[in-house]
This record gives sequence, structure tokens and C-alpha cells, in this order.
Amino acid sequence: MKKTLFVLLLFFVSFHIYGEEKPRITKYLEGTKVTDITGDEKGVWFATNGNGVYKYNTRSKKIINYSSTEGNLNFDFFYSIACDKKFVYAGSTDGLFILDKRRGKWSHRKFGKGGQLSNWIRSLLYDENDDVVWIGRFKYLTKYDKKKRRFTDYDLTVAGDNKSNMIKTVATDGDSLVWFGTEAGVHKYDKSRSIGQGSIRFYDNKLNYFNGEGESVSITSILFEDDNVWIGLDEFITPERPEFNLGGLYKFDRRNEWKKYDVTNGLPANGVYDIVRTGKYIWVSLYQFGESSKNQYGRGIVLINLLTEEVTPVLDEAIPNNVLSMYFDGESLWLGSDNGVYKLELDSELVKW
Repeated sequence: MKKTLFVLLLFFVSFHIYGEEKPRITKYLEGTKVTDITGDEKGVWFATNGNGVYKYNTRSKKIINYSSTEGNLNFDFFYSIACDKKFVYAGSTDGLFILDKRRGKWSHRKFGKGGQLSNWIRSLLYDENDDVVWIGRFKYLTKYDKKKRRFTDYDLTVAGDNKSNMIKTVATDGDSLVWFGTEAGVHKYDKSRSIGQGSIRFYDNKLNYFNGEGESVSITSILFEDDNVWIGLDEFITPERPEFNLGGLYKFDRRNEWKKYDVTNGLPANGVYDIVRTGKYIWVSLYQFGESSKNQYGRGIVLINLLTEEVTPVLDEAIPNNVLSMYFDGESLWLGSDNGVYKLELDSELVKW
């Protein structure tokens, strides 16, 4: 009887979320840990931890693998990925790899400033407005100006806090702003001026930013929606430091209000992996941090309705609990997990605004 009730509940929640028809879900890359996803006009690209880089061709439905196994790429451990019309940029634990799409050849660049650990590329973003690539490293931010073929490093350290220079995510806000999420807060950069000339504002948990909660805030993901900025945080707490990084998802109105979503008001966990928007919904993939084990445990996905602010868990047995990355290509939502990638073909109710 209990099992029957659970199945009925699962059907009801899925029906409520998806509308009249549940999305068709297809799984690819079984056994592969997919760390980041992006796309171009011809396909979807995946960075993986241990299996190199994959491309899914949306027309032919074929998958191409670049890896040491295939002999077309001499490195396999990647954390981030971005692309433009001519190149693919893959961030690894050993610097930046660049694929010339036309020639099918990879080049490799390492960075001297900051030592070997600073060659861990944790975030990549192609800014088409300025034709530059933003490179978020474990230490330091780098801008690659494609026209000048010049790499420029920046030290974003604030008040002597090294973690404010440890970049985790980069996001463009229209054509004039870029936000850099770090292990100590988020920088908002005005591109009309050079970095270092009063062009950056830093938000940490002081001065009542992020409601002043916790010892620190570590940024995992940033999403822009009308007048709001949605910011996902890491959860990292221990019995000795129960207030260190409390996690949660914040909705910032760009002025004074910081509204927090966490386990007290609808989220099943406080750690945020990624955020993506489709139509009037925001998808949030979550994890719970184990205080004793110090491991991250996937807690699935929730949908937040932008009109009603209702939080609804996505209860679908076909979707993994541990969703590390998400990418919306305009029609389908791609979910990267520690065991492959899942393609959700969404209906119009989830796509349209």
C-alpha cells in the first residue's frame, strides 16, 4: 500500500512539474563524470574528469571523444569548458587546452603566475560582446583577448583575503558587466573601465551582504533574471566550524534585498552545484555536505517558479541525484552527473516565458 501511494505521489509531482507530458530522457556517456557543459551552433560539448572532452553533434546524433585513449588529445582531466565559432576552450588541472575546430588540433597553454596549482582552470566563459575568454583559475583571473592574442592576469585579492582571488565561476551580465564568483564572495566588474581602476565592487558576507550569515560565502554559480541576480553557494561545515560556509541560494535585487532559499524554506539541501533557467522556471541542482565524512551527497534538482516563487522538487527516478552541471540549449536541458549525461527534451510549458 505504501509503495502504491509513493508511486502515485511521484506521478502527481512529475505531472505537476512537467505539465501534460513528462520529458523524454536519454542518457549518454555511461560511467563518465561530466563536470561542465556548453554548446555551439552544431552541438553540445562536455568536459569530463578522466575521459577527456566529448562533442555531441545535434544533427548526426554522433558523439566524438577527444582523449588520450583516442590519441587526439594528450590529457583527460577537465573541469570547465567554453566555445566560440572557431575554438573550444577546455580548462584542466594542468592549464588551458584550445581546440581549433577547423584543423581538429589542440594546443596547450600553462600559466606561470601562482605556481602549478594555479593551472587548475575552474571556470571558463566566452564573452562574445568583447570577443574575449575569461579564465577563472584556482588563483588569479585571466583574460584572453582573441584579437590581440594576449593573456592578461589579474589579482582580485581583497583586504588580504587570498580566497577572494580563488575563482570558481564567471558570468556575463548583459554587455557591460561581468561577475566573478570566488571562495570568499563575488566581484562585479564594470567593463567600461580597466580592472584595478575602481571598476570592481566586491560582495562578501560583511555589510549585511548575503544577510551577513556564516563565516564566509563560497560562490558556485550565478544566474541573471530581469532585475535579479541568483547566486548559489557552497556548503562546507564541520563540528568545529558549524558556521563556516552555510550554503543556500540567494536572490539579490541588485540593491538591498537578499532573499535566501535553503532547507528552512523548500530546498532539500544547502549546497548548490549549478543554476539554469528555462522560461519561467529556475532549475537548481543541490548537494548536502557531510560534516564527518567531508563528502558531497547529491540531493537532486528543484524548480523555482519565477512568478509564484514556489519551490518544487523534481521527483523523477530517471534523473540522477548528483547533478554536477546543467546546460539549456534552447529546447533540451542537459544534466551532467558523476555517471554520464542526461538529455531532457522539455515541453513548451517549461521552455516558454
